[in-house]
Amino acid sequence: MPASTAPQASTQEESPTPTPPRSRGADTRALTQVLFGELKQLQPGTPEHNRVRGALIEANLPLVRYAAARFRSRNEPMEDVIQVGTIGLINAIDRFDPDRGVQFPTFAMPTVVGEIKRYFRDNVRTVHVPRRLHELWVQVNSATEDLTTAFGRTPTTAEIAERLRITEDEVLSCIEAGRSYHATSLEAAQEGDGLPGLLDRLGYEDPALDGVEHRDLVRHLLVQLPEREQRILLLRYYSNLTQSQISAELGVSQMHVSRLLARSFQRLRSANRIDA
Repeated sequence: MPASTAPQASTQEESPTPTPPRSRGADTRALTQVLFGELKQLQPGTPEHNRVRGALIEANLPLVRYAAARFRSRNEPMEDVIQVGTIGLINAIDRFDPDRGVQFPTFAMPTVVGEIKRYFRDNVRTVHVPRRLHELWVQVNSATEDLTTAFGRTPTTAEIAERLRITEDEVLSCIEAGRSYHATSLEAAQEGDGLPGLLDRLGYEDPALDGVEHRDLVRHLLVQLPEREQRILLLRYYSNLTQSQISAELGVSQMHVSRLLARSFQRLRSANRIDA
């Protein structure tokens, strides 16, 4: 009989059940806590201190991106918003004290958001301009300052254009774009004494508006008259018929039309005094 073969033991060990990985946020918090512990032991300004500080900034950049995403509707380049938020993050790192028992994200978020809000309040244009024009405006502004220092006077548009090797029209467009940083009130006076504000120079006064209130009052009073008297007033003052023409239209005497008009006026005056 063939010898029975015993089951061979497996040469490979079964892999243990994998443990679920910790969330990225938990890893960042743990790394941040360790780095702050190291940073506290280092002398500010030393290469090692700068290295650990840089690692803290890098580790917490997702916090800045999260805060910046709240401002996507502002139509500003997200790179600029993140850069400003990173300044807030650096300020928070420099001021954070891990011994107080507060989580760093809780401490840093108001600082990051506050820095971004300050940026929008102080620097962002009230009218959005194309990014290329924004970047060119920065160059025009810098060239203007340099040429002013060199010449001892404000440079001309042609001099700025020559310095930057662009057209004068582009310089003028950049200068106009720079004015969009701040909105001017329509009531603000123009340059020079005695000049009216923009609001005073827009539109015109419609003389027909003066009669709107009167027409509404007349309409309100007319409905209080008898139907025949309403018709007589309409024929006289809206159709411009004479009393003779009205008498022919209604089949009554001209004298009767005159008496009805006088009575209507008396009623209207009395009703107007009561309403007043």
